[in-house]
Amino acid sequence: MNAVATLRTPPGRAGRLRLRHSLAVAVRGADLLEKKLRILRMEHQRLVQAEEACSAAWRTRLQEAETWLLRGLVLSGEHALHSAAAGLAPADVTVGWTASMGVRHPSEISCTVPARAPGAAAPGNTALVHAEAAYRQAVQAAADYACARAAARIVGAEVTSTSQRVRALQRHWIPRLQEALARADLTLEQSEHEDSVRRRWAAQVSTESDRPTERKQSHGPDGPAPTADKP
Repeated sequence: MNAVATLRTPPGRAGRLRLRHSLAVAVRGADLLEKKLRILRMEHQRLVQAEEACSAAWRTRLQEAETWLLRGLVLSGEHALHSAAAGLAPADVTVGWTASMGVRHPSEISCTVPARAPGAAAPGNTALVHAEAAYRQAVQAAADYACARAAARIVGAEVTSTSQRVRALQRHWIPRLQEALARADLTLEQSEHEDSVRRRWAAQVSTESDRPTERKQSHGPDGPAPTADKP
C-alpha cells in the first residue's frame, strides 16, 4: 500500500488546506530542529573535549596515588594501610545542573574529602602520607570526570534523538505530505474542470430548450399557392 494512502484528509478544498498547513508545520519544525541540532552538536563537542581532559587528569592522579600506595605497602605492609584508612571519612559530592536547548545535564560538581579526624592514627610512613594526599586529588578528579562524562552522554543522546527526528521529517513525513498535496491539487483541478464542463453543457442545453419553435412554410413568388377545386 502507498504510504500516502494512510494520510486521512477531508475531500476538496478543506483537505488541501489541511495538507498545506501540515506541510508548513512540518517544514518549520524541521528547520527548528536543524538549528537545535547544530547548537547541540557544538555543545556535545565541547563536553566530549572536557570529558577527555578530565579523564586524562583522573588517570594521572590515580597512577600517582597508586605509586605512593605501593611504596607505602612495601615499607610498612598491608596492616599499615588498614590503620591509615580507619581515620578517613567518605567524600561529600554535590552536583550542579544546567540546561542546553532544553536538555538538562550536570554542569559542575563539588567534591569535598573530609580531613583526618584529630584523634585518628596517622599513616605509618611518609609514602602513605603522600598516597593519602594523592588519593584526595584522585577522588576530586574522578568526580570531575564523572560529571563531564555524564553531561557528554546525555547531550550526545539528545543529538542522536534530534538527528533521527530531523531525518524522519525530511526523508519521510515531508515527502509524504508533498505527494499527498500534489495529488489533492490534481484531484481538485480535475474536479473543477469537470464541474466547469458540466455547467457549460447545462447552460447550452437550457438555452436551446428556451428558444421558441419556428414553423417554416413554403411560399411561391406571388403569394401562397392556390388550392385546386374539387370536382
